[in-house]
Amino acid sequence: MTVWLLFGRPLPGTVGESRRVVHVFEVPTGDKVPERLTAFCAASFGLGELELLDRPQGMPCESCLRRTPTPASKLPAGSPEPEDRTGATTDE
Repeated sequence: MTVWLLFGRPLPGTVGESRRVVHVFEVPTGDKVPERLTAFCAASFGLGELELLDRPQGMPCESCLRRTPTPASKLPAGSPEPEDRTGATTDE
């Protein structure tokens, strides 16, 4: 399954400059524009709160980077937690 990605950061003046990190979002499916976009790190933004970027640039959100699916991952689209890519298993 292909996952299309968006990159965006909070607009200037909405948060302090140190918090204007670039978040990663899954492109919404369907024809309707969602009221909110939720990044892979679970940060949520409403209409008019984001500067959408045409490419990755600026300081990245490290939590988004950790959770963004990679071509080798087997995550279903929109999964909040990434699989362990080290091959280690966890007991739950």
